[in-house]
Amino acid sequence: MKRVFIKTVIATVAMAAMGIASAQEKTIKFANQNALGHPIIQGMEKFKEIVEKQSGGKLKVNVFPAGALGSDQANVSAIQGGTVEMAAMNSGIFASQVKDFAVFDFPFMFANGKEADAVVDGPFGHKMHAKLEEKGLVGLGYYELGFRHLTNGKRAINKVSDIEGLKLRVIPNPINVDWVKALGANPTPLPFPELYAALEQGAVDGQENPIATINGAKLFEVQKHLALTGHQYNPQSVVISKKFWETLSAAEKKIIADAVTESSKFQRATARALEAGTLEGMKKNGMQVTTLPASEMSILREKMKPVIAKHGEPIAATVTELQTELAKLRK
Repeated sequence: MKRVFIKTVIATVAMAAMGIASAQEKTIKFANQNALGHPIIQGMEKFKEIVEKQSGGKLKVNVFPAGALGSDQANVSAIQGGTVEMAAMNSGIFASQVKDFAVFDFPFMFANGKEADAVVDGPFGHKMHAKLEEKGLVGLGYYELGFRHLTNGKRAINKVSDIEGLKLRVIPNPINVDWVKALGANPTPLPFPELYAALEQGAVDGQENPIATINGAKLFEVQKHLALTGHQYNPQSVVISKKFWETLSAAEKKIIADAVTESSKFQRATARALEAGTLEGMKKNGMQVTTLPASEMSILREKMKPVIAKHGEPIAATVTELQTELAKLRK
């Protein structure tokens, strides 16, 4: 009888311990708009691998690609409310929360990826993310979407005037609407998950995105012409819900923060290594690729200047701070 009682006690304690361990496990839903295989998703999967390994499985990560949890705007609300834990999205999207983030959508702000890395990984990038905390968001680091280019289904873009009259899907924010208008085209703000159907049905003529995103969403199936304009560079902010963050121990926070740092380096390196091969693949899939001559790129930059001035005025201090950082890097 005594032995049976002892065994029962041991079994009960063991079950209780398992229950505690199970209760301590936390699951992170990590959302993004890009398709499986995209360098952003590869970065998220690297994050998952690191976190689950370093936490001994106590922290689980579920990656949700292709807008599975809704649009970026819906994800922001869900993260603030604590129903989604993490997302990676264009930093400029947070301009609706903190107006200074509009600077990340300014045309022709960054000359190359190395320059962008130095800015987002340095004091400027950290300072920008710190502004999100009062909005219920904790910025942990930056992936990259890359330099954006223009596609359409109507005609080749060999000069800036070829863009006039095209109906272009844009990210739903004011600066993108304005620069498309400045080129004489018609902007149509649409969430990314709706883009393919809009192009297929002819609701819009074209769009603009980095090469990896154009390829990942198979836009070459519904777009014939690609112009390598490189008109914007998109950092992607990796953010976590402040509500969720505050439930974590110091050790868990360190695991997650370190994993974002490590996966960011991996993600950017992967994106840049894949770009040339991805472009060749799109050409094989029927896309006709053009590059604007230097004289036309100068015209493109000039047409963007009034847009930059308009949107720069309300956040003048932030624009000056970024330009100062860039000037240092370019010496």
